[in-house]
Amino acid sequence: MSHEEAEAPVHEAQTSPIASRFRGFMPVIVDVETGGFNCATDALLEIAAVFVRFNAAGDLEPSGQHRYIVKPFEGSRLDPASLQVTGIDPFHPLRPAIDEGDALRALFQEVRKEMKPTGCTRAVLVGHNSFFDLQFLNAAVERTGIKRNPFHPFSSFDTATLAGVAFGQTVLSRAVTAAGFEWQDEKAHSALYDADMTARLFCTVVNRFRAVYDGR
Repeated sequence: MSHEEAEAPVHEAQTSPIASRFRGFMPVIVDVETGGFNCATDALLEIAAVFVRFNAAGDLEPSGQHRYIVKPFEGSRLDPASLQVTGIDPFHPLRPAIDEGDALRALFQEVRKEMKPTGCTRAVLVGHNSFFDLQFLNAAVERTGIKRNPFHPFSSFDTATLAGVAFGQTVLSRAVTAAGFEWQDEKAHSALYDADMTARLFCTVVNRFRAVYDGR
């Protein structure tokens, strides 16, 4: 596939700041919590997304968030070591989990709703080590047979790389701290918390490079 095919087309009619800034892509910060590292066999247990918008001053900032608790798909693997890290009990009777297909359809509906007024043609996943989140998202889409996925299938923005350039840090907790935010270890490994912190980090990096972009 050519480089041109990997990019979203940019139309002159696009006037929103976010469409102009990211060439027709709408960044959506995503974090997943899983039952292991293999997207083909291990369960998707949580998925969270944070939207971003430019404010009146021209700075990018978080603007809304969504979180879905997911039932392990039938036959999925649950690595005890991974569950110990996340603290998730997939079968807790009070866990308000839904099927992964329902979770993805609900998320994609929110993404399309957010994307429609922007003039963007595709959502692009932003994540810390984004390939991990994107591959779990794509695997769940394939398992559930969802046809309308608003996310680009292979392009993503990786905040581990961006933070390495901007702050010299690639670990999320250290990068968030270097960006000027407080990191709370006891809240880590919740999809919503990690997505929120990743969103703040992403916005900080984008805003830091605003002068470079504006002066290009």
